[in-house]
Amino acid sequence: MTTAQAGRLGVVSPIVTANPGAHSAWEAGAGIEELARIAETADRLGFHHVTCSEHVAVPTDVAEQRGATYWDPLATLGYLAARTERIRLATQVLVLGYHHPLEIAKRYGTLDVVSGGRVVLGLGVGSLQQEFELLGATFEGRGAIADDALAALRAALGRRTPRYDGPHFSFDDLVVEPHAVQERMPLWIGGRTPRSLRRALTLGDGWVPFGLGLDALTEMLGRSEVPDDFEVVLSAGRPVDALGDPDGTEDRIRKVRAAGATLVSTAVHAESADHYCEQLEALAIIGKEIG
Repeated sequence: MTTAQAGRLGVVSPIVTANPGAHSAWEAGAGIEELARIAETADRLGFHHVTCSEHVAVPTDVAEQRGATYWDPLATLGYLAARTERIRLATQVLVLGYHHPLEIAKRYGTLDVVSGGRVVLGLGVGSLQQEFELLGATFEGRGAIADDALAALRAALGRRTPRYDGPHFSFDDLVVEPHAVQERMPLWIGGRTPRSLRRALTLGDGWVPFGLGLDALTEMLGRSEVPDDFEVVLSAGRPVDALGDPDGTEDRIRKVRAAGATLVSTAVHAESADHYCEQLEALAIIGKEIG
């Protein structure tokens, strides 16, 4: 039995990425067992989701800015599905241009089956031209292709015999089995532009912006009609220290909520996997107090 529920807080998974300045030294020597223990703790405490991002191969010069470590989200979240019971498994984000919509529907629909309907698809247009070219994906005009891919994906998810006819993708008279068990798998759209927000409002169920200040986010959201059931998933910024600075942690989460967040994704300051789990215990109490 848990002593606190984390409320509307998610966990930006450690270990699976190593962005310069955004990860701790202990993560370099950690692996799937440490990640699973952290996910199990977050699951027990009632955190909303854990994340895993996608890059296939990052050019050496780009890795100096973006980092070089990116665990594959399907393999990673599939393992975490077997070690957890309730927590959502969120891709944050898959690059739409790297995949056919039916490929995503089949692979992550299968993950939805084995996890008991806990998948959240975070999806983005992508910006790394070298990776597009490496994978034989189309970079120019990728926004329009992504829009069509999103519509095709929505038509395919949760359906055994999907049908779709669009400008870039078209399919009919086929079977996708297994398919997602969620009647409407959540699609969170990443981005930092007004267009990304419009895309999310039109084709998705949530928006996961990055690289924007809270004032800019508040202004952008204020110019849009956001439905009550639409998720705005905002980052708490630098890793929080719920044990060492509980008041500062609470203040930061409240400010992000005030900017329009319905869910707050938190990276956690820690010196080890055990310390990370202890921080989650403290963070869950703060999340319960905020509500």
